[in-house]
Amino acid sequence: MYGIVLILVLIVTGGVIAVIGDRVGTKVGKKRLSLFGLRPRHTSTIVTIVTGFVITTLTFGILAAASENVRTALFGMEQLNRSLQETEEKLKSASDDLAAARAEQSKADKALADLKASVSSLEEEAQRLSDGNRALAAENDALAAENDALAAKNIALDEMNRSLASENDALDAANGKLTASNEQLTADKKTLERRTEDLRRGLEIIREGDIVYRAGEVIAAGVIKGSRPEDEVRADVTALAQLASRNVSARLGKDLPDGEIWVYSPEVDDAVARIARSPGDMVVRIVAAGNLVRGEAVRASLDLHPNSIVYRKGEFIIAQSYRLKGTGDEQASEELVMDFLKRVNAAASAHGILPDPIRGTVGVIDGDQLYNIVQAVEPLYGMILFSAYARDDTDALGPLRLNIKLERELE
Repeated sequence: MYGIVLILVLIVTGGVIAVIGDRVGTKVGKKRLSLFGLRPRHTSTIVTIVTGFVITTLTFGILAAASENVRTALFGMEQLNRSLQETEEKLKSASDDLAAARAEQSKADKALADLKASVSSLEEEAQRLSDGNRALAAENDALAAENDALAAKNIALDEMNRSLASENDALDAANGKLTASNEQLTADKKTLERRTEDLRRGLEIIREGDIVYRAGEVIAAGVIKGSRPEDEVRADVTALAQLASRNVSARLGKDLPDGEIWVYSPEVDDAVARIARSPGDMVVRIVAAGNLVRGEAVRASLDLHPNSIVYRKGEFIIAQSYRLKGTGDEQASEELVMDFLKRVNAAASAHGILPDPIRGTVGVIDGDQLYNIVQAVEPLYGMILFSAYARDDTDALGPLRLNIKLERELE
């Protein structure tokens, strides 16, 4: 449409140029004008031609200025041709690409068809597997039920095993107790056999000779200071052994040489080491290892105890109340006093004073003091109170000497 308009414009412009050129030429011819020495006729022709050139140039200039398409048609035709050629080439390439794409689409359609066939096959396989899974699920359910039954049986068996284990533990404990009892009985039997043998030998010794010291009887005792070199401690232990020899000599009525008393050497070494390490004093008692018969070797052992002041002078020991009937019986009064002394003995032993291994006593009381207490008790009746006090500072070795106070109690 635009080309037709352009052609029409050119035709009209050509006509206008012809008319205008003719008129200008005519006017120039009438005026008999001359250019460059030419004839008026030739001058008219030149003016007409120049006028046509000018008008044509102005027309194209105005059209080119007014329209981009005119400018393209006048000056960009070669570029337009190149663009057209490039467009044609691109169109050809696009056509080739379209053909390739259609080929690819054909392949894709074929692949899609193959895929649909595969999907159909897979669906059939999935259906078959689903049927198999349902069958397996049914089998699993059956196996689960069987497992539950087996689990219940296992629980019952576990309970039975625990019950049997408990019974087994009880039997093991009872067996252990029986074994321990058997071992204890065996040990007791051996102990009784040894005691029987000792008693038998003791009876033989009693029949055949005099017993000077009984087993466990203290031969000599003393206090040895601790925290000292072992040589000094050993010297004190030796001195105590010499005292024991003199005591045995006095009991036998004849002199024994020093060192006659036999004590197991490792026992002496251990005692010396313990005393040397002790932070405080130690009570050392040399006791008869067995019944000492006149004429036999003196065998002894060492008995060690930490020493300390147990009672200070005047310190209270024990008090005990009694009810008297006022009969004036000397024997009953003496028994009452002896009962109180036994209580004093037990209290002092519990407090830390070492009792005599044979008699179990921890102190001594003068005969006059005992007689005076008994005499003071005889005429009394009703409630009385005995109180015992330490006469002197008394350590663990003893002996404990007493002051006994007698008071009447109000009922």
